[in-house]
Amino acid sequence: MNVIVSNKYQALLASLDIDVIKSINGEFTVDELIAQFSNFYYNKMIIDITAIKGYQDIKVIQNLSVNFDMSKVILLLDDSETVNSPVYLSSLVSMGIYNFATNVNVIKFLIDNPNTYKDVAKFHNISGFKKAPLNEKAVDNTKGKIGQKIIGFKNVTEHAGATTLVYLLKLHLEKLYNVKAVEVDGNDFMYFNDSDLASVSSVSFNEFLNNNSNCDVILVDLNNSSGDNYCNDIIYLIEPGRIQLNKLIRKDNEIFEKLKNKKIVLNRSVLTDKDVEEFEKESGSKVFYNLPCLDDKLDNQPIINAFLSALGFSRVDNETGGAGLFSIFK
Repeated sequence: MNVIVSNKYQALLASLDIDVIKSINGEFTVDELIAQFSNFYYNKMIIDITAIKGYQDIKVIQNLSVNFDMSKVILLLDDSETVNSPVYLSSLVSMGIYNFATNVNVIKFLIDNPNTYKDVAKFHNISGFKKAPLNEKAVDNTKGKIGQKIIGFKNVTEHAGATTLVYLLKLHLEKLYNVKAVEVDGNDFMYFNDSDLASVSSVSFNEFLNNNSNCDVILVDLNNSSGDNYCNDIIYLIEPGRIQLNKLIRKDNEIFEKLKNKKIVLNRSVLTDKDVEEFEKESGSKVFYNLPCLDDKLDNQPIINAFLSALGFSRVDNETGGAGLFSIFK
């Protein structure tokens, strides 16, 4: 049985499908946590870092590491600059804290597959940091890129276009970001004749991520692999043609229940705004984005830029001029 200590991310942690023996919510000092759990038996303690008073001071986390068995603790980090800095993360590893994540989806994986030093060594700067003047940030010497986005793409209907979409997104993003695209357990990238596209097996996927930890963004065509746990976000692609949808429902009539609260993107779509509303009503789902058929020979398409902006890539100009998501069809 597991313990959850939550604050800012209470709702996210509550959505975890795990056995919980005790859950507390709020802000607590380390001493208060010690008083509550020093003689309490649990399998894993999942701590929302914002639930620890003064968590941005690494000495507070050091106090936590001294008083708890950190092999049984999983930290859900927030998105603050301090916590995601190379200095902070390197300090976590130095204290023997290996199980931390910025994505709640990774937590369930860590419960049964805890990290070893090898998994987090990329965050550990054993040579130290350059000394900075008072009140200035330290300059890091690490090679790893903190705050990296790993976005996975999965075809829900057959041939929904994940491979081509990943390729096009890479073309648009590489103008502003250090980006890599990879397909797992596939070999379709070879037909694009682009040396920046990689094809790896499930077994070597983790190694690929470690070798490209300096990238801002990694786009992943997941195919049928089990690489979901490595992704910060997953896009589920549906080609909304009648034949494809009927095939999908016959294969799994509970598919849209399984996709509830997931990011569904209609790809290679000819649906209008009204059609999308009807699709949402009939499927009981919410469409994140509606993408038309795209020309894979173009590397500057306004609809792609708009889609990337919706995904949170702030450097990408939304060339649609702030129009609605589905205005491309008007």
